[in-house]
Amino acid sequence: MTASAPFIRPFDSSQSHPVLQIGGDWTLAHYEHLEEQVNQLREHLDDTVQMDLQPLAALDTAGAALLLELLGSQRLREIAQQAQNLSAERRALLLAVANATASESLPPLHTTPSALREVLGHVGVEMEEIWGQTKALLGFIGLTLSSLFITLPRPRRWRITALVANLEQCGLNAVPIVALLTFLVGAVVAFLGATILADFGASIYTVNLVAFSFLREFGVLLTAILMAGRTASAFTAQIGSMKANEEIDAIRTLGLNPIELLVLPRLLAMLIALPMLTFVAMLSGMLGGGLVCAFALDIPPVMYLSILQDSVELRHFLVGMLKAPLFAFLIALIGCQEGFKVSGSAQSVGEHTTSAVVQSIFIVILLDALAALFFMEMGW
Repeated sequence: MTASAPFIRPFDSSQSHPVLQIGGDWTLAHYEHLEEQVNQLREHLDDTVQMDLQPLAALDTAGAALLLELLGSQRLREIAQQAQNLSAERRALLLAVANATASESLPPLHTTPSALREVLGHVGVEMEEIWGQTKALLGFIGLTLSSLFITLPRPRRWRITALVANLEQCGLNAVPIVALLTFLVGAVVAFLGATILADFGASIYTVNLVAFSFLREFGVLLTAILMAGRTASAFTAQIGSMKANEEIDAIRTLGLNPIELLVLPRLLAMLIALPMLTFVAMLSGMLGGGLVCAFALDIPPVMYLSILQDSVELRHFLVGMLKAPLFAFLIALIGCQEGFKVSGSAQSVGEHTTSAVVQSIFIVILLDALAALFFMEMGW
């Protein structure tokens, strides 16, 4: 059988019922040529045009797919059922193609989604993800607290060695970086305070500025941010590596509780270390401010300490120290939770480590802002 060139004869719009003739070989060999004609004609085709498939010479699945794009599934099904000149095989092929896509609608051509719709959709996805993470964190907090309450009355189940090792890593090893950073920040705050207050002849109040800022905010906040970047990431990487190597599955196989074995020592170590580091940060920050006051403002150390004793109340120190255990609790739990979320690859370990740092810093700053507003309203 000789091949016949496919064609689509344009309909005559002068007739009351225009007819569009489809003929030739609608096969894969002529797909590219037919696709151009279908794309040009599809936009100008309406429901009043009748189809004549009698000149159709050959038809395969590729040709039937092009007819589907031209006519749509509903109209192709109607034509296949009503066309008496089609063979049973061709009618069955057209019906099969039409029925296969009956439940799916072809996407509109060159559709540009609204920018507002994309933004709102992205916001919705992010809010749903945040809500899911919040629920997961609350569930992990409940699981950890239940394990803690079960373990505390049973001294034989305490992991003293793991607690001491984590305490050294979280607390002792972090003292130099915490002390250095807060010392420098204290010096910067004193320089800024001296520069501004000197214009009003109130340079002496630089001492109060440094003391209030470090006792209430900077001491605990800078320490918590450092621990979030240093220790929460370490917790996630350690537990995530164990998850990737299937060591946590082995722990469960041995009949041990991963929460009790991995989370509780890290949590308790953080609860002990962060308040101590906060105290070190307060002292270092005020020491940096005192050096600036001594060399730039001619305020001797004796006067500096005297002003601290007379002007700074104990409640400012207590406000800063009260926030330290809460920050420590959340930082440790977020770091451990993200470690348990690791799926098993090195990329997953890196992604969840980053997520742990971001979440910890965000929650620390958010809670610190809320606490500052609360204490201000209460007059504490």
